[in-house]
Amino acid sequence: MSPRKGGTPSIEYSLLLTATLCLLAFGVVMVFSASSTTSLLGDSGDGAYYLKRTALFGVLGLLMMRFLTIGGVKLVRTLTPVILGVSFVLCFAVLLPGIGVEVNGAKRWIGAGLIQIQPSEVMKVALILYGAQLLATRPKLTRSVRTMMPYLAVVASACLLVVVEPDLGTAMVVCFATAALLVAAGARIRDLALIAAALGVLVLLAILIEPYRMQRLTGFIDPSSDPNGVGFQSIQAKIALGSGGIFGVGLGESLQKAFYLPEAHTDMIAAVIGEELGMVGIAGVVGLFGLFGYAGLQIAKNARDRYGKLLAAGLTSLVLVQAVINLFAVLGLAPLTGVPLPFVSYGNSSMLVMLAAVGLLLNIARGGSVGSAARPSSDGGRLRVVDGSATGGHSRGGNRGTRSSGTGRRRRATR
Repeated sequence: MSPRKGGTPSIEYSLLLTATLCLLAFGVVMVFSASSTTSLLGDSGDGAYYLKRTALFGVLGLLMMRFLTIGGVKLVRTLTPVILGVSFVLCFAVLLPGIGVEVNGAKRWIGAGLIQIQPSEVMKVALILYGAQLLATRPKLTRSVRTMMPYLAVVASACLLVVVEPDLGTAMVVCFATAALLVAAGARIRDLALIAAALGVLVLLAILIEPYRMQRLTGFIDPSSDPNGVGFQSIQAKIALGSGGIFGVGLGESLQKAFYLPEAHTDMIAAVIGEELGMVGIAGVVGLFGLFGYAGLQIAKNARDRYGKLLAAGLTSLVLVQAVINLFAVLGLAPLTGVPLPFVSYGNSSMLVMLAAVGLLLNIARGGSVGSAARPSSDGGRLRVVDGSATGGHSRGGNRGTRSSGTGRRRRATR
């Protein structure tokens, strides 16, 4: 899909950009509201501490998004092996003594002070980039579970490093986004069900061997069994949502954010939104993510080639999966996993990575070229079958000269 005449952006481009900027602006406001009280009364003594950091990294993220909007797809496709390799190195380095920064018992960060990165955030996008490139160049990989193993092995290795940090929530995001990418590439649901069954067994084992994960699961099933322990955060989130009702208590008027609701400005920011702006505020956030998803999938549908389709579908799924997991956890529909709400929660690495993903989506929407072979697809933009299977049917040039030999040449060229 290319820009309209006169440089006018497509409707999908405008919708995606609008949804992203609205979520980002709303996130800045809510991060300040959710963190101002605890920041002022805490160690920093500055009520705008998290606001300043969010605004700074938001600006950096927007600059990165703009840069990638212009020619990001071609650049990242060339650098995909490097990005993936660096992600693995950083995720491994996090686990080394003296390198990884430990917060609340988890080693997920590298750096110090203002300059801290979370390698698992980079890994999420790196795996989508690698998967899109691999499945675009080798479409037969989706024929069976065995043929998908080259990609699944890389994903499994990455998830293992992330789980060891420990960060089971990010590993779940990676698995669901990978599944969505495989569906877009044409993988059979039956094969994905087999993979999901095996993955479910591994997740259950991961929960059983770590007491804190088991406590989170029991806290999700029955929060009242330990209201001052593992069930505390879930109970406080429900109190916040219940207090907000339909229209909320008013922006900045939340009581739960004042030391009652842990991680109010990060993982649980949706609970603050529900208390201050009510279910209307939650519905607004869900609506913006719905708009984001619609625009992203339309961009995937209209992309110029197989790689663009897969990359757009994978990146859109990555954002939506993370949003769904976060909202389900806050609403009490899933166990707490520590997954932030994209563009809204406080998190420097998450914001930079998510905005970079949006930049790539916008570049695809503009008809970004990934090489001289990129041509408009003739398959009608179908998302499940993105390998141009329609070329095997009626050809537009079928009445020109020697039809059979020309068709044969075209078929050999697409293999």
